[in-house]
Amino acid sequence: MLGSTLAFALMQICVKYLPHIPAHELILFRSIISIVLSIAMIQKLGIPLLGNNKKILLMRGIFGTIALLLFFYTLQNIPLASAVTLQYLSPIFTALFAAVFLKEKMQMKQWLYFGISFAGVALIKGFDERISLSFMLIGICSAMFSGMAYTCIRQLRDTEHHIVVVLYFPMVSIPIMSVFSYINWVSPNGTDWFLILLMGLFTQIAQILMTKGIQCGVANKMISLKYIGTIYALAVGFVIFGESYGLLSLLGITMVISGVVLNLWKKKSKN
Repeated sequence: MLGSTLAFALMQICVKYLPHIPAHELILFRSIISIVLSIAMIQKLGIPLLGNNKKILLMRGIFGTIALLLFFYTLQNIPLASAVTLQYLSPIFTALFAAVFLKEKMQMKQWLYFGISFAGVALIKGFDERISLSFMLIGICSAMFSGMAYTCIRQLRDTEHHIVVVLYFPMVSIPIMSVFSYINWVSPNGTDWFLILLMGLFTQIAQILMTKGIQCGVANKMISLKYIGTIYALAVGFVIFGESYGLLSLLGITMVISGVVLNLWKKKSKN
């Protein structure tokens, strides 16, 4: 999870440096790099290419594609740490989906922790004029679809190799993003290609490590380490992109992360 967090942070820097390239085009490039690397790794391992539970694998690909498209869009348009913090609401949505669809019981304290996180989102939005309501809602929707994708990954832990799970993302995203890119194409130039290559490599590394961590149960044991990504985002945003935050916005970020971590610890203690 530590390796995944670092790789995601490096990917976010690349995306932030490419605001002139549409998000769907970045995902297309990222997916082409991912599918080449994933197929090569699967062939080397000698495992079935398309996996066993194709329905859940396809759903994972669809949910992941939507989540990443929305996340890239927020990365390009709002401060880095705010975009990352909104994405970290995904465990809350995972828990909510489990309660609704899988009938998992939730204690009152968990609802309180959810409330803390969403109150933090309200603080971030209310005291940061750089974040419009539309971008905030896009960020929340990204977290929601990520929660759906993570739920699928957990369901696949006993039937699928983690590289196969990763493969289904580009298998779904390439056809969809190709259509969007054809309609609205912006040609990269110069250093854009180098940043796109780095973005694809860092994302592939991050996805493999995260998927492996979730399937092995490491994510639940070391979940607080994932949120070091917020510290990375704050530092990178300040040093590289000149982004700064008021005290109330920083309090909102802290509340979001605290609510999520408290809920995950509560869920772990029940198990």
